[in-house]
Amino acid sequence: MRLSSNWLREWVQPRADAAKIAERLTLAGLEAEAESVGSELPGIVVGLINEIKPHPQADRLRVCTVDVGDKPLLTIVCGAANARTGMKAPVARVGTKLPDGTEIKQANLRGVDSAGMLCSSKELGLSDKSEGLLELDPNAPIGQKISDYFGLKDTLLNLELTPNRGDCLSIAGLAREVAAIFAVPLKAPAVPAAKIGAARKQAVKIDSRVGCSRYAGRVIAGLNTAARTPDWMRERLRRSDLRCIHPLVDISNYVMLELGQPLHAFDAAKLSGGIRVRLAQSGETLQLLNDQSVKLDAADLLIADEQGPLALAGIMGGLPSSVTAPTTDVFLESACFDPERLAASGRRLKIPSDALYRFERGVDPELQRRALERATQLVLDICGGSAGPVTETLGPKSKPVSIRLRRERLDRLLGHEIPNSEVEALLKRLGLGLKRLGKTGWQITVPSHRYDLRIEPDLIEEVARLYGYEHIPAKPYAAQLAPAAQPEQLRPLAGAREKLVARGYQEVVTYSFVDEKVQRQLTPDVVAIPLDNPMAETQSVMRTTLWSGLIPTLRYNQQRQQARVRLFEAGVCFSELNGKILERTCLSGIATGPAQPEQWGTPARAVDFFDVKSDVEALLGGAAAACRFERGEHPALHPGQTARILRGDMELGWIGVLHPKLLKPLDLPAAPVLFELDWELLRQTGLPNPVTPSELPSSRRDLALVVPENLGVFELVQRAREVAGGLLRDLTVFDVYRGPALPKGFKSVALGLIFQENSRTLTDVEVDAAVQAVARHLINEFGASLRGDSSGGVDQGGTGGSTV
Repeated sequence: MRLSSNWLREWVQPRADAAKIAERLTLAGLEAEAESVGSELPGIVVGLINEIKPHPQADRLRVCTVDVGDKPLLTIVCGAANARTGMKAPVARVGTKLPDGTEIKQANLRGVDSAGMLCSSKELGLSDKSEGLLELDPNAPIGQKISDYFGLKDTLLNLELTPNRGDCLSIAGLAREVAAIFAVPLKAPAVPAAKIGAARKQAVKIDSRVGCSRYAGRVIAGLNTAARTPDWMRERLRRSDLRCIHPLVDISNYVMLELGQPLHAFDAAKLSGGIRVRLAQSGETLQLLNDQSVKLDAADLLIADEQGPLALAGIMGGLPSSVTAPTTDVFLESACFDPERLAASGRRLKIPSDALYRFERGVDPELQRRALERATQLVLDICGGSAGPVTETLGPKSKPVSIRLRRERLDRLLGHEIPNSEVEALLKRLGLGLKRLGKTGWQITVPSHRYDLRIEPDLIEEVARLYGYEHIPAKPYAAQLAPAAQPEQLRPLAGAREKLVARGYQEVVTYSFVDEKVQRQLTPDVVAIPLDNPMAETQSVMRTTLWSGLIPTLRYNQQRQQARVRLFEAGVCFSELNGKILERTCLSGIATGPAQPEQWGTPARAVDFFDVKSDVEALLGGAAAACRFERGEHPALHPGQTARILRGDMELGWIGVLHPKLLKPLDLPAAPVLFELDWELLRQTGLPNPVTPSELPSSRRDLALVVPENLGVFELVQRAREVAGGLLRDLTVFDVYRGPALPKGFKSVALGLIFQENSRTLTDVEVDAAVQAVARHLINEFGASLRGDSSGGVDQGGTGGSTV
C-alpha cells in the first residue's frame, strides 16, 4: 500500500521527514519505505485555451491561442483530439525540459510558429499512457505552476503491513500510529453530519447470525451527471495506485484510503424494495462489476433486495445495480462484516479487491457512521444533490475486549523494567483505556479498531515496540533447558542426512509446489492437490513425490556443466485419498554421472543401480538385515532395473533407474538412479540387542547351487536361514555366476554358511547335518541342484573359524 506523506501531515505533524517516519515505523513493526515522487517541472503552468482554429496546412493539427497569465497570449500548434475552447490544460513554455528529457523549443509546424506545448499526463510523467491533453479543473488558477497545483513535491510511504495490522490501512490509521510513535497530537478533520434535504429512506434488514455487526446507508438524490472528480482527489488516488472511474466510485475509494472504511454505491433507481443482508441460497448467481459471473454458496454473504442479489458483501458489487453515467440517485452503503466469512468467500471465488483486503483483516465496527457522513460531504460538494436520513441497523454486537496486564508478566517477558508511569503513558498514546489494579498491574480496555489486541502478550508487545526495542538492553540470563527424551527405537532424521552427506550427496530444499506436467509423468496413479492461487504455472500442484523437485534440480546442475551429481532431500509429500489430504515425510535421492570422482586408481564407469543400492542399505543401517529388495514396476522407473524396498509386508520405498521414455520429456541426457523412502516407516527401528561375541571357533561351509534365473537370491537366503536353525551365526552370498557351463535360464549362487555356538565347539557331524538339511530343502523347494555334482551329492568345502 502506498500513501502520500503530504496527505498524512494533514492529520499528524511529527518533527521528522518522510525517511525518518518510515524508519521509525519499521522499528515499530510496520515495514515502511520512503519513496520520493514527482518533480518541480519548472516552466509548466496552468493554461486556458481561449481560441482554436484549424491549421491551414494540416487537417490533424489545430492552432490554439493559450492564456498562461502573461501577455501576449501564446500560439501553440496542437494535435490532441480533446483540445477545446475554454479548456484548462498544462502548458510547457519554450525552454522547458519535460521529465523524459525532451526540451521544448520554438518551432515552426507546417508554416505556423508554435511557442510551447500543451501536455498530456504521460508527458508530465503522471501516467504510463494517455489519450489526449490532461484536462484540469475549471477553477485551476491560470499561470500557476503545475508542480504547485498538484503538490508534486511529495514522498510516498510504501507500507508492507502484517495481516494483523489492518487498522493501519488508511491515512487515519497510519496517523494514529505515527502520533503514538512520535508522541505528537492527532488532528483528525471534523466530519459534520450532512444536512438532510431529501425524504427518501431505504429500509435495511440484517438476518440473524450472518456476520454483519452494523449496516448504515442513505439515499442521495439529484446528482449532477456531468460532475467530474476534482484534480486534487484524482492525484491522491493516483499516488495510491487507484485509477479514477466515476466521481461516486472515486469518492468511495478516497474515503476508504482516508478512514479505512470500504463503501459501495448502488443506483437507487435499480433497487426493488428494502435492502437485506443475508446468506446466499445455494445455486444463486451474481454478475459482478468485473463482468465475472459467480455461482454462490450457502456460506457467501450477500446484499440483496426483493429481486435477488445486489452485491457480494464486502468483496464486490453487482453489475446490474452499479452506478453509471446517467445515475442521479444513489444508495450509499457503509457496513462492517465478519472477517473470516468474507476471507473464506474471497478465497473460494478467487476475487481479490481492495475492500476484501481490508475487511478480512478487520474494519473498525464503530467507523461506519463517520465514514458515511464523510462520503456524503464529498458527494454533495462534488456531485451536488440532497442527502436523505441515515438508516443504521445493528447486527449481533460483541463486547469490548478487556485484558489484564500484570506487572510481573511484563517484566518477565521484556527482561527489563519500565516504570509504571511510562507504561501507562505508552498505552494511553495508543488510545487504550487503563484501570490501575494496585501494584499488580492494569485492566486494559481495547479500542474497537485494534483487532490484533486480544491477549496479554499482545499488550506487552505494544509496550515494547513503543518504548523501542533498541532501548531494551541485552542481558545474559540463566535458562534452564531440559532436552526432550528421544525414543531409542526412533532414529533421528539428522543421522540419515549425515550418512548421505558422508557418501557424497548434497542436500537440497525444493518447493512443495511443483509442475503438474512433470509430476503426472512421475506418479500418474496418485491424485495431486491443485493450488487455488499458484505462484506460477510451473508450481500449480502440491508434490506427491520428492522426485518432482530433485529432477529439475539435477537438470539445472547438468546445464551448468556439473557431470557428477548426487542430491537428496527430506520433506513432506502430499496426496488426496477419499477427500482427505494425506501428508508423509519422505527421504529421496538422485545420482548420475561417474561412480567415482575422476582419478587414476580405478577405471571410469557410470553410477549404476547397485551403487545407489549400497547407499540405501547404509541408510537402512541395522534394519538392513530385515529388509529386502524385490523386483517391482513403477511408472517412473526402468522395468528391468526397479525394486521395491520391503520390511516384512511394509513397503519402505522404491529404488531404480529412471524410465527411458521420460528422458526426452524431462530434458535429461542420461537416466539417473533414484530412490525414495517413507521416513515415517524407516525411522522405526527395534531396540538395540547386543550379542556377546563367542570365544569359540566357528565353522564355515560353502554351497554352490544352480537355481532358475527368475529365483530371487533373497528368497534363497531367507529359506536357508530358517532351515539352518540356531547354530547358523552368519550367511553370505559370495558369488553369482552366469555362463556357458550352466543350462539356459539358470544361474549359480554360492552361499557361505558360518556356524558357531557360544558355550561349546561344534562338531563336524553337527555342522555337516545342518548343511545337508539346508541343501535338501533348497533342492526340494526351489528345484535347485548342487553345482558340479550331477548325482545330487553335496558339494561343500569347509574352513575353520578363528577365535574372536
